[in-house]
Amino acid sequence: MQHRAAIHSLSVVAIAATTVGSSVAFADRGSIPFRPDVDIFEPKQRALIAWNGVEEILILSTDMRASAPTKVLEVLPLPAEPKVTKGDIEIFSRAVNIINSHRRAKNRGAVRKRNGGKLAAPAGRVTFHEKIGAHDLSVIHVESADGFVDWVNTFLKRQGVEAPEIPAPLRRAVDEYLADGFVWFVFDVVELGTSPNTQEAIQYRFESDGLYYPLRISRTEKGDTDIELLVLTPKLLSDFPGLPISRLNLKHKPVILSSAELRSLSKEVDLLLGSKPQMKLRIWKIHGRLDSFSADLIARPGRPHRRD
Repeated sequence: MQHRAAIHSLSVVAIAATTVGSSVAFADRGSIPFRPDVDIFEPKQRALIAWNGVEEILILSTDMRASAPTKVLEVLPLPAEPKVTKGDIEIFSRAVNIINSHRRAKNRGAVRKRNGGKLAAPAGRVTFHEKIGAHDLSVIHVESADGFVDWVNTFLKRQGVEAPEIPAPLRRAVDEYLADGFVWFVFDVVELGTSPNTQEAIQYRFESDGLYYPLRISRTEKGDTDIELLVLTPKLLSDFPGLPISRLNLKHKPVILSSAELRSLSKEVDLLLGSKPQMKLRIWKIHGRLDSFSADLIARPGRPHRRD
């Protein structure tokens, strides 16, 4: 039996930047370290997700570190073939600034009365570590779990890894994704040290019948993670067939964007959403141990839910 993986390779080169310490808010991949004795930690994940009902733009940036310096092959499963481009890391700042501006305007009078003249705290805050720039990305169509393993082993050997080792939790997660019909994977090589680094943002655009954020692929990594999602949709979402809504912390009421605000956020996101006003923007937060996620976040419109 043949095990094949169709490969589409591209490189996204981002300029390395200095540390950023601005007030702004906070995707997820499995990791295969080039050194099997090294543990990978992903304490912070940040993403912006725009979904119009049939297609999604997912912009990701994560903070990562390793127990010892190593290169890492990261794995991101997607429900359809993606278009992968360099993302705009400042989109997180712009989105959170819009949310905080709306909340300040709405709460200025009422909150002062309740809180002795003090405004409510901002809905979100984004902080970055030193940003790392270069990404070496490959988009892979996988036909079987053995095809996945064969591709990874061949790739790592070409990179000088003598005895490639795919972590057992990652292999199990890949089996689950394939069984669920996920046959597209994006591989990204990054270099990690022992201090947290913020990866430059990558944008993925793909078809999806639900708002999608991968979680179970992260079971290979260690420790806790804080996931902060900026979610932008035409309608509020209340059907969560995978991750229970009880694991979501909805930080504030939805903010309704004007056409000008949507365009200022991102021209491509604006076009994805039909260049229409009344889009709903909200911060979702998820916290937990990386090895505890047994399902991905999938969300769709449905019957109204008291938390939406």
